[in-house]
Amino acid sequence: MPSKAILEQKQQVVAELTEKIKASVSGVVVNYQGITVEDDTKMRKALREAGVSYHVFKNSITGRACENCGYGDMKQYLNGMTAIAVSENDAVAPAKILKEYADKIESFKLLAGYVDGAVIDTAAVEKLAAIPSKETLITQLLVTIRSPLVNFVYVLDQAAKAGETAPAAEEAAPAEA
Repeated sequence: MPSKAILEQKQQVVAELTEKIKASVSGVVVNYQGITVEDDTKMRKALREAGVSYHVFKNSITGRACENCGYGDMKQYLNGMTAIAVSENDAVAPAKILKEYADKIESFKLLAGYVDGAVIDTAAVEKLAAIPSKETLITQLLVTIRSPLVNFVYVLDQAAKAGETAPAAEEAAPAEA
């Protein structure tokens, strides 16, 4: 049986992870087996730059933290060598970055995740990863909003040009007497 100090330490780790998960907008659990140190370092750097925290904990600790946050269904995915990536701001970033490495490394696998208060499976995590970045979505929205206005201005410009040339053509035509 573990000592009281070890139990308190584990409870503290669970409490900290619980707070991270509660404060986040999304998270993804992966099986990180087979990733090289070099790839792991690059992946962690990309996650850090995107504002995503990535941690390796015992499955029991991750499971308890998920359960504390209402994501008890996540426990079924916590088998083997797992890690969790959590984002406080960008719901897509953890899935997008981790999918990039899952595509490169055969043994590195997306297991599950959570977003909008619900646990999602691997297929849903992959769909989440396919969503364009926030900046791209904003750009697409602005282009969509701007397009009718640009077309309208173009039509008005063409109408004005047609109106300018029409009277000149009438003046150039010989008058019938």
